[in-house]
Amino acid sequence: MKSKVNNANKANEVTVFFAKQAWVNCAWAQDVLLTADASGHWHRIQPNASEADRSGATHLNGPVLPSLVNAHSHAFQRAIVGLTERRSVGTATAGDDFWTWRDRMYSAANRISPDQLEAIASLLYAEMLAGGYTHVCEFHYLHNGLDGQPYTTPTEMSLALVRAAQRVGIGLTLLPTLYMRSGFTATGLRPDQQRFASTPDSIMRMVKDMQRSIQHDTAGDPCSNVVNVVNVGVALHSLRAVTPDAVQTLAEWTKVQGLPVHIHISEQVLEVTDCMAHTGQSPMDWLQSHVALDSRWNLVHATQATPAELQAVQAAGASVVICPATEANLGDGVFDFPSYCHANEGTKGIWSIGSDSHVTRSWPEELRLLEYSQRLTLKQRNIAGCLGEHPSSAAALFEGALAGGAAATGQQIGGLAAGNRADFVTLDRQSSALLGVPNDYLLDALVFSSHGGGLGATFDAVYVAGRQVVSKGQPMFNEQGLWAKLTQKYVQAMKALWG
Repeated sequence: MKSKVNNANKANEVTVFFAKQAWVNCAWAQDVLLTADASGHWHRIQPNASEADRSGATHLNGPVLPSLVNAHSHAFQRAIVGLTERRSVGTATAGDDFWTWRDRMYSAANRISPDQLEAIASLLYAEMLAGGYTHVCEFHYLHNGLDGQPYTTPTEMSLALVRAAQRVGIGLTLLPTLYMRSGFTATGLRPDQQRFASTPDSIMRMVKDMQRSIQHDTAGDPCSNVVNVVNVGVALHSLRAVTPDAVQTLAEWTKVQGLPVHIHISEQVLEVTDCMAHTGQSPMDWLQSHVALDSRWNLVHATQATPAELQAVQAAGASVVICPATEANLGDGVFDFPSYCHANEGTKGIWSIGSDSHVTRSWPEELRLLEYSQRLTLKQRNIAGCLGEHPSSAAALFEGALAGGAAATGQQIGGLAAGNRADFVTLDRQSSALLGVPNDYLLDALVFSSHGGGLGATFDAVYVAGRQVVSKGQPMFNEQGLWAKLTQKYVQAMKALWG
């Protein structure tokens, strides 16, 4: 239902939904009225709504969950999913690792054109929506042309990602990423890294250019119902890839600008030992002693972090981005989840999840793997449930990942509450994973009953800023037959890349 608070002003239009069951304040609530304003944010959440209150509202088909942010994505890596699962030549005895995988990843990075990136990202972002994400943080370092030289329009590749997000209707935080050198002792990049080349000045210009472009896209009729779900932050690839001066330059600039900041850190053992050898500190210790970390900082992976380092992150109010499926796929290690959750009594560690290299594009799978990796390591059950305030491991994991979304994006995102963006999913109560499950256990079954049903097996509908973007598990935002068009373009891109 759409109604007008002021009939003379379309900008005051609201949309009202009704759900028999919705996740509000870390619990299932009944007969919930959800009112979104014209800006695409929640105006009011009303459980136990009467028959009179819900009259005229749009009735949602299944239980409602707030959606999660995908806090770490390299969209172009979707093009190598399934193509790196054979050992590298000559590694039969030495074994494959992150670094051999990285060399194969570079072969994709050095082939993809802007049009191909748009096609790949469009399908990927549609898959994310179907997997329950409504916003993605794109850690974007593929800046330059195939020859390593800047494009005539330096934001050419960035704009391809924005177009992809806008076509399918997902929210996007674009993170232009600084990448300057190939290692701690290097003075520049390797030949196969020239597409990544950037400087603090070029990143700052890119951010400003993208902000102007986004403002231009959403300018016009002030009474229009266009909702802007794209914003910009900054990323530093890693300490090995940037100079100390550059870290401090961008740290100071982003603080003035109020931008979210992301950085890969302490992902690999070799990264930590190299940093120790060349700086005398671990990556986490170096960052915390040279930068004033705050709630804008998002530290990606931290799989090699010590309990003391995690305690300092938590005390600073910074966040960790955990990518369980990719960390498992690359052999990174297991994030020390208990230490981070218990680092400071009375203070919760802030964290989010990301799909990173996209070996899976579903947040229930990421949360399940996060919990299972802890169980395998500790030889115990219900780790998250024992660490959190909620006895349900699924609820504790979900609430943790939900809380980290605002830090990762710099947006008002984080649940069914007034002021937050009106992003949500409805569950398909008839999907096999949920059949016969009591209402209070739906979230537990969603995370821990692996359905394996493919696209749309769990989520019936997905909404971003109050607008429906997925129906019956398939993207439908502003285009009929969108999924078929996206898959066709994706297949064409893959054939051009790999033959």
